[in-house]
Amino acid sequence: MNTAATKEELERILDQALQEVTERTAGVRLRQGGQPLGEDLCTVHITFDKGFGTSLTLWADTSLLARMARNSFHEDAVTPEDVEEFSKEYLNVLCGRIAGAMFRATGVPAHFGTPVFYHGRHEPEGQEAQFILTYSDERREGAQLIHHVPAAHEAASGGTE
Repeated sequence: MNTAATKEELERILDQALQEVTERTAGVRLRQGGQPLGEDLCTVHITFDKGFGTSLTLWADTSLLARMARNSFHEDAVTPEDVEEFSKEYLNVLCGRIAGAMFRATGVPAHFGTPVFYHGRHEPEGQEAQFILTYSDERREGAQLIHHVPAAHEAASGGTE
């Protein structure tokens, strides 16, 4: 079986993976909902460089990522560096789960690059959002997982301009 997943199937895979990985690694239950993100955000971005040619961006309230890091590290306090390291590893684990689920659904093996962390909201160049999944927790802290595809003008020109 070597077929493409539908947008709905991909959304389901990403949603299930995010909820399971977040609860298992950080003890936080995120549920889909329309809670707007706060002003103090972090971005973690990763590219699937083999298999799909897409990327994922996680925008999350810094307070949520700090709490997830504290829970994961079993610490009362974490540094900004701890939050960055946790966030990159979290996205790595999440993408591993997604790549496995996508392989089972499509037969296409995927490989992803190294996650990149940014303070604030970062938009990847040459990419456009295919869909955005929005989450919040019981403390009204939020996150968004964005699935990016190559921008239409980039794809049409072969990525060169």
